[in-house]
Parts: sequence; C-alpha cells; structure tokens
Amino acid sequence: MINILQSLSKTVHLSLVLAILLFVGLFFGGGEWAFDRLFWSWLFRYLHVLAGIMWIGLLWYLNFVQIPSMPKIPDEQKPAIGKVIAPAVLFWFRWAAFATIITGLVVAYLNGYVHQAMVLGIGSGGGKYTAIGVGMWLGLIMAYNVWFIIWPNQKKALGIVQVDQDQKAKSAKIAMLTSRVNTLLSFPMLLSMVIAQNLY
Repeated sequence: MINILQSLSKTVHLSLVLAILLFVGLFFGGGEWAFDRLFWSWLFRYLHVLAGIMWIGLLWYLNFVQIPSMPKIPDEQKPAIGKVIAPAVLFWFRWAAFATIITGLVVAYLNGYVHQAMVLGIGSGGGKYTAIGVGMWLGLIMAYNVWFIIWPNQKKALGIVQVDQDQKAKSAKIAMLTSRVNTLLSFPMLLSMVIAQNLY
C-alpha cells in the first residue's frame, strides 16, 4: 500500500478503481438499472463536481496560499514557484475550468433546463432555473476570466511569453486582480448551484 501511496498516478488510479467498484455495487445492487438519461445525467453531474472541486480548489489555493505566501519566500527560492509550481497549477486550473463548464452544460441539457437556466428562468417560473442560471452565468464569467485574462497575463508574468519587466509586473497584477474577481464570484456561484439543487 505504501508503494501505491508514494505515486500520485497509482493513487489516482486506485481511487478510480474504488469509485467504480462502489458505483457497480450501488448501481447494480439496487435492482433495476438502465443506461438511460438518468444514468448519463448522474455521470456528468459527478464529473462536473469532480472538475469543479479541482477548479475552485486551485483558485482558492492560489488566493489563500500561494499569492499571500510569495512576499515571505526568499528571492532565491521564488524561481521554483514561477518555473515549476505555478505553471503546473495553471495547467490544471484552466483545464478544470473548461471541464467544469462543459460537464455543467451537458448536465443542464440532459435534465432539460439549459435554455431556462441561460435566460435566468424568465418566462418559466423562475425559482430553480433562476438560481441555477445565476450559478451557470457566474461560472461562465469565471471560466472566461481564466482562459482570456488570467492565463494570457500569467504567461507574461511567468516568462512563458517574453515581455519587458514593466509589462511583466503589469500582467502579474492583472492576473492577480482577475483571480481575486473569480474568488469574489466563487461563493455566490457555489451558493446558487447548491440552492438550485436543494431548495427547489
């Protein structure tokens, strides 16, 4: 077991195997089952939650841990963050954002409320559609920020794209402030999603 836990790849693969075994036991052990719309809705919701945890977890890591810790790190150690850790974080960060949006839209489509949610429940009674729609729009804004503001500016700030020092500092500030905007939006976005699932 120690050998498995010393490898992230082996740990993740074992976690997937355990999840699949648990799924098989719960899904097939319950009697009647079918690979119908309900099954696919459940599967994409599960993938949506997994991707969302990765995305928001990394957003909060950046804002609650990495950014506040940077002034405390000696200058000679900062290249390890900028050259190794930050690019890895940003890779998972942006692709988790993408996966969260795609799986969320699939869930909304499979459950028949994608249009009602995107128009915030206007003309369809509001309530659940307004709540989930607010969450979806906030998520879309946040994903836009990740791909089209944070990532392009982080590439300059980290030296992946070469720019002068003034532009590098300006890009770092823009990326940080936009990341803070996403942190600001994350609590209401999650609230809207949870309300839509649990209060209606």
